[in-house]
Amino acid sequence: MEKNLSQFVPGERGVVKRILGEGRVRRRLFDMGVTPGADIVLRKLAPLGDPVEVTLRGYELTLRKAEAECVVMEVQNA
Repeated sequence: MEKNLSQFVPGERGVVKRILGEGRVRRRLFDMGVTPGADIVLRKLAPLGDPVEVTLRGYELTLRKAEAECVVMEVQNA
């Protein structure tokens, strides 16, 4: 099942399928290691849902909700 990273709940895991968006946002995500095939686990959500903290390639990364909406994920059963 596919859904955006911004729709994940804490503890949910998935693999990046594609990155939506253009220009600076897309480039920023790629520079941070958010690339197709990367395994991501959502660790924490801020009280209002922005930002989100994920584990990616062995490190913790904090993304704005708008950035997380650009990441299409394939949900994995944990």
